[in-house]
Amino acid sequence: MTQIAPTSLTLRRPDDWHVHLRDGPMLAAVVPYTARQFARAIVMPNLAAPVVTAADAAGYRARIEAALPAGSNFTPLMTAYLTDGTEAADLLRGHANGVLTAAKLYPAHATTNSAHGVTDIFTLMPVLEAMAGTGMPLLVHGEVTDAEVDIFDREAVFIDRVLAPLVARLPELKVVFEHITTQQAVDFVDAAPATVAATITPQHLHLNRNALFAGGLQPHVYCLPVVKREQHRLALRRAAVSGSPKYFLGTDTAPHARSAKEAACGCAGIFNAPYALESYAAVFEEEGRIDRLEGFASEHGPRFYGLPLNEGRVTLERVSQQVPAELPAGEVLVPFHAGETLGWQLRV
Repeated sequence: MTQIAPTSLTLRRPDDWHVHLRDGPMLAAVVPYTARQFARAIVMPNLAAPVVTAADAAGYRARIEAALPAGSNFTPLMTAYLTDGTEAADLLRGHANGVLTAAKLYPAHATTNSAHGVTDIFTLMPVLEAMAGTGMPLLVHGEVTDAEVDIFDREAVFIDRVLAPLVARLPELKVVFEHITTQQAVDFVDAAPATVAATITPQHLHLNRNALFAGGLQPHVYCLPVVKREQHRLALRRAAVSGSPKYFLGTDTAPHARSAKEAACGCAGIFNAPYALESYAAVFEEEGRIDRLEGFASEHGPRFYGLPLNEGRVTLERVSQQVPAELPAGEVLVPFHAGETLGWQLRV
C-alpha cells in the first residue's frame, strides 16, 4: 500500500546534545540559530581559552545567556574541558550546583582548540571514578591522534585502544560517544551496556567522503571526525532511525568564518544549526521512518541524561526552502546545505 506523506509533523521541542557556540561576536551571531531550533543544548568547552573549571563554565553560561535574543526560551547546558590536571572536587561541586552537566574528553590535538586535551585517559581514573559515582556523564571525542594512524581509521582504533577498555574497567560511568562516524562505532554502542550512548550529526547522515572532493576540494564539508565511506554512512542512518534509545541528536554545529574555511589551512567544522531539524527530517523521511524522528530528536537524549522532556512543541511543515549560499554573522558563514533545497521548514 502506498503511504501518504504527511504535510506537517509536530514534535516535542527537541534538544541538541552537541554544539559549538564560540565566544564574543561569533557567539552573538550564531546562538540565535540554535535557540530557535532547540530548547536546550550541550555546549562544548573548547574555546581558545578552554572552559576547564566550574567557574569558567558559569562565566561562559552568563555570556551565552546575555547573547540570546529577547524572549528566547533556551537553556545552555555547560561542560568542562578535561585536562591532565583536572580536579575531581571542582567537577563534582560544579555538577552538584547545577553549573556543569557533563565533562568532555578531547584527546590532545584531536580537533579545534584541543591542544590542552588529555594525553592519557587512564591517568584520569580517579576523576572518572568520581564522575561515575555521581552519574556525571563523560562526553568523548573518540579519535586517537597518533600520526601513524590513518585519519579514516582513528575512530575505530580509539574504540579498541581506549573506549572499550574504559567501559570494561568502569561500566557504571555514563559515556556519550559523540558524533560517531563508523560501522565500528555503531557496533560498539549496540553491544555496550545501557550506560553508553552516542550522538549522530546531520552531515554524517548525508555525506560520505566523496563529498570532500566532489568538483574540487570542498572546505565546507570538512569536519572532524571526517566523513567516511558509504558503508559507514549507511550504518549511521540505520542506527539513527532504529528507535534505539542509545542514539540521539547532536549536530556538532561548528561555525567558522568563510575566510577561515577557505584558507591555506582551513578550519574543521560544519555550521549546520540554521536548518538542523530540516536536515534530520530529510534523512528520516528518506529512510521511511519519519515517525521515529521525535524519539531521536526530543526523547532519547534527555532520558539518557536524566532530564525532563520538554513540554513545548515545534512543527515541521512540508514546504520547500532553498538554503542560502551564505549567512551574515559579522563575518560571512556558509551553512550546511548551502544552495540546496530542503523539503521541510521549521515553524516555531
